Amino acid sequence: MAKRQLNRRQNWRIEKIQGERAARAAKRESQTLDALEGGDLGPEQIGLVIAHFGVQVEVEAQDGELAGQVFRCHLRANLPTLVTGDRVVWRAGNQGIGVIVAQLPRNTELCRPDSRGQLKPVAANVDLIVIVFAPLPEPHANLIDRYLVAAEHAGIRPLLLLNKADLIDEKNAVALNALLGVYRQLGYPLLEVSAHQGGGMEQLQALLDGHVSVFVGQSGVGKSSLVNSLLPEVDTRVGPLSELTGKGTHTTTTARLFHFPGGGELIDSPGIREFGLVHVSRDDVEAGFIEFHDLLGHCRFRDCKHDREPGCALLQALQEGRIQPQRMASYRHILASLPETEY
Repeated sequence: MAKRQLNRRQNWRIEKIQGERAARAAKRESQTLDALEGGDLGPEQIGLVIAHFGVQVEVEAQDGELAGQVFRCHLRANLPTLVTGDRVVWRAGNQGIGVIVAQLPRNTELCRPDSRGQLKPVAANVDLIVIVFAPLPEPHANLIDRYLVAAEHAGIRPLLLLNKADLIDEKNAVALNALLGVYRQLGYPLLEVSAHQGGGMEQLQALLDGHVSVFVGQSGVGKSSLVNSLLPEVDTRVGPLSELTGKGTHTTTTARLFHFPGGGELIDSPGIREFGLVHVSRDDVEAGFIEFHDLLGHCRFRDCKHDREPGCALLQALQEGRIQPQRMASYRHILASLPETEY
């Protein structure tokens, strides 16, 4: 049954109620912050944001006698939006509560558009983006390539991870091998594992140690199962595939950072079925296709669209097999999805 459409007055009333609730919440937060700062706060120290909950964040103390302890912290009004992985300056209060007074510069940030198309950071200081996919739900090159473009744009090294390798059978093996072969030929690091059966997990742990990593991928590919296997004490919720759609159900509701015993961190982010790239330009997309690097700038025409133009270096490489048809189709699909001002 189709959803009932709301008229203008109903939409206005909903927005008014939501605005009033937000204003009340902001007032309560301001009063709490004033009470904290009017009390006896500890000295400024460095902390790490390990989770975000609306107007508050969880901060892990990084030095001093409080090192390793977690505090629920309030944010001063002049601070930018904080995300999991941010390093901050904070002051401790009483009963496990603190105040964040400054954000330290980020080395990297992973962003994605929100429901209104506004760019929103989701994790900071990540140096390894683990692109997770599986035999089920069926992997699509275009989605993987979107993550690769996003990783290149953010300056974060990618790792392709095929989970649920135990589900590979005679029905999907040929298509999967063809898909993986393209990325192996391009030199991308690629690992096959099974969080359920344990195969390849030691190799994965070795690749993650010493890095700040984030798992991305459509829902249902087993990101939470991977976290449970790597960090058994965490016990994140695992959701089954939807029988109706064949897609995964969302189980992680906020980005949270976990420590590995051997060093390094993992940021477990909410499932993303489609990774929008409205924040990137045509040049950014082309830079995300690493096999294009030596070809760009060698077309006959400076404004070549790499479509049907004579003397196009990319089309010539496609004809000669130096660019795979799967990748060229993905490139064109991504370009077509960009806002017209960027395309």
